Amino acid sequence: MNCRSFALAALLIACAGVAAAGDVTGKISFSGNAPKPARIMMNADPVCVKQHKTPVVGEEVVVNTNGTLKNVLVYVKEGLGSRKFDPPAGKLEFEQKGCQYTPHVLGIQVGQELEIVNGDPTLHNVHSLSKENAQFNVAQPKQGMKLTKKFDKPEVFKVKCEVHTWMGAYIGVFSHPYFAVTSDDGSFKLKNLPAGDYTIEAWHEKYGTQTMKVRVAAAGAATADFKFEGK
Repeated sequence: MNCRSFALAALLIACAGVAAAGDVTGKISFSGNAPKPARIMMNADPVCVKQHKTPVVGEEVVVNTNGTLKNVLVYVKEGLGSRKFDPPAGKLEFEQKGCQYTPHVLGIQVGQELEIVNGDPTLHNVHSLSKENAQFNVAQPKQGMKLTKKFDKPEVFKVKCEVHTWMGAYIGVFSHPYFAVTSDDGSFKLKNLPAGDYTIEAWHEKYGTQTMKVRVAAAGAATADFKFEGK
């Protein structure tokens, strides 16, 4: 095979790889009665109080103005088989700011670095309640302190601060890059999934999980809309 033929073959293989992938998109709608967000009282630490000009409420259930849910973790649960995925090179940031965790729900890949930052001029500590991964409970007494962690196994777990008991967030660890967290419009996109049949799962800290079967066609797309209901 000459150089030109080899280059053409490589291009055809690359194009075939792109053509054999599609996106899964959807939204997480909400119906029923949403619980009234509880006000967070930060009086135990004057530093926390000073950083907020308006009352702060919890993020356990956040219903968007368009009737969708924020902070829902959506991911491929089944269908990838034995495929292996390298972790991204860049770090993800998980910040303690205004005596709250930002973001409230975060997805990360196995082996990817998570940089935990204390953005407040007060003492925080970060306590993971992980079961599959090694737990850690680390103090960050000074503003600007950073801690870098990696996770070895998939799971969703809670993180809390022992100093400020109202602080809580969730981290989802996955062995693949096909996950997303819904934001202010309740939508999500899982990009470039290889063609095939999948089980997609949506996780919410209060309302639990729902699953849905989807088929991703080559160079096609699939839709996975979920609905959670308040009591």
